[in-house]
Amino acid sequence: MKRARLIYNPTSGREEMRRLLPDILDRLDKAGIETSCHATTGEGDAMREAAEACVRGYDIIIAAGGDGTLNEVVNGMAGQAAAEYLPPLGIFPLGTTNDFARAMKIPRRWEEYCDLVIEDKTRPIDIGKVNGRYFINIAGGGTLTELTYEVPSRLKTMIGQLAYYMKGIEKMVSLSPTHLVIDAEGQEMLEGEFMMFLITNSNSVGGFEKLAPGAQIDDGLLDVLAVKKCNLAEFIRLVTMALRGDHLNDPHVIYFKTKRMEVTSPGSVQLNLDGELGGELPGVFEILPRHLKIFA
Repeated sequence: MKRARLIYNPTSGREEMRRLLPDILDRLDKAGIETSCHATTGEGDAMREAAEACVRGYDIIIAAGGDGTLNEVVNGMAGQAAAEYLPPLGIFPLGTTNDFARAMKIPRRWEEYCDLVIEDKTRPIDIGKVNGRYFINIAGGGTLTELTYEVPSRLKTMIGQLAYYMKGIEKMVSLSPTHLVIDAEGQEMLEGEFMMFLITNSNSVGGFEKLAPGAQIDDGLLDVLAVKKCNLAEFIRLVTMALRGDHLNDPHVIYFKTKRMEVTSPGSVQLNLDGELGGELPGVFEILPRHLKIFA
């Protein structure tokens, strides 16, 4: 019998996991997967629990929650780089945007996803790393990238993605550029005023499913988008174009792929890692090819 460790955020998705948990455990148990659970209690708890699950030799680790919970679990697992074996990772998407789960076409129906785990359908994926921390889907910096970790958790639980739109309107009023130096492998060095930079591992970012249409989760490359200084009207036009996937040809947008890049700034610039606060610049970003397996 296989052993699984299910790490879940009890407040995600209007506390949906509390209701689903008995049925999920029963379905996995009947298929020969003995599953124990851990409900997270605060920041860093999911990361510590995932690292411990690797050390204790669980056959499967499952993260249930939003992008923040997933990021913590990935950090706990990816940090075990010296381990001879890293168990495959399962994902129950219960957050507001679920960017990574959407990109991987992970089923929202829990029954369908349990069956993927039971049938052992896995695929290897790349993981991003910056300053000793890991990200599975997105890293970025700039005014608007602060949206996701500035929206209160309770507000996200109550009104979902509308909370981000409300915060976005508030941010746009005070939109300002940041001076950045971007030094990427295989590219000319960039220096200037930028509204934001995004480093993505998939095509789905912040609910935009065509932001990096050429991104692949297992190609060993980071897809980089940088938006040059523009006014509010130009930025709103860019956002509209991004919904259609037409933004890459705009002169305000720089897009390229790389394995490694360094970003610095003379000012204080916070980093967003999978929707969570991830420290500040400077940052050295790199890709760890096919570092983890996920059920997908």
